[in-house]
Amino acid sequence: MAERIDGRAVARSLDETTKSEVEAMVAGGMTRPGLTVILVGDDPASDVYVSHKVTACARVGIRSTEHRLPAETSEDELLGLIARLNASEHVHGILCQVPLPGHIDARKVLEAIDPAKDVDGFHPVNVGRLSTGTGGIWPCTPFGCIKLLQTVQPDLTGMDALVIGRSNIVGKPVAMMLTAQGCTVTLAHSKTRDLPGKARQADIIVAATGIPEMVKGDWVKPGAIVIDVGINRQPGENGKDRLVGDVAFAEVQHARAVTPVPGGVGPMTIAVLLANTVQAARAWQK
Repeated sequence: MAERIDGRAVARSLDETTKSEVEAMVAGGMTRPGLTVILVGDDPASDVYVSHKVTACARVGIRSTEHRLPAETSEDELLGLIARLNASEHVHGILCQVPLPGHIDARKVLEAIDPAKDVDGFHPVNVGRLSTGTGGIWPCTPFGCIKLLQTVQPDLTGMDALVIGRSNIVGKPVAMMLTAQGCTVTLAHSKTRDLPGKARQADIIVAATGIPEMVKGDWVKPGAIVIDVGINRQPGENGKDRLVGDVAFAEVQHARAVTPVPGGVGPMTIAVLLANTVQAARAWQK
């Protein structure tokens, strides 16, 4: 039976560390770390996610502020707000929730955020720093994957890793992070030739395709570590949806360890976001 990697427990532990760091910063006379979230429009899923972030900030002592803007807000108005937040000494992290209304260029908005306050880790400067190993802020979900892996195998040096999924949000950055940890990495995707054969060679599999239960049991060799980033809604009993990952969880119990869905990678995203905000606050106040 594979070890079930408890993302909720790991996230709670990271939150405790973040809370201690915030308390130490304030006790030492530094400004309390501050995270500002921008929400444009009234997307229900974004609204719930923003509420979770605000609650999480309060839990660890980070000062949070929100800017909820109407859907008709112009691109220039949004960019003006970001410029003011970039200049504020009380704002250390800026997060603009997506999706944005169609008349706003999301890439332009992302690139307008000061890289030092880009706690999502998506600014091209931070992506470049990740790829060259020169610091920067690492994106939350991929970094969460690495932290979960290290609870099972602290030293990843020399391991063969297969990342399935080539998105800028997860696949590419997690491949770079695994490379930085000393892994030999193959970056694959749903159209990769003989994907099951490549998966059977891997010590680590990170599945991030958005295809429900794509990774089958016979893709995974005994003793491999499987990180499932997927969150997919499927019809369940009594008309209620159920959440499944990109991995057929019940079929991979011969693995060394596997993340469940839900309760695996998901809880790590906000926990890493909070840790990134503290990192940014420290750097801003040096």
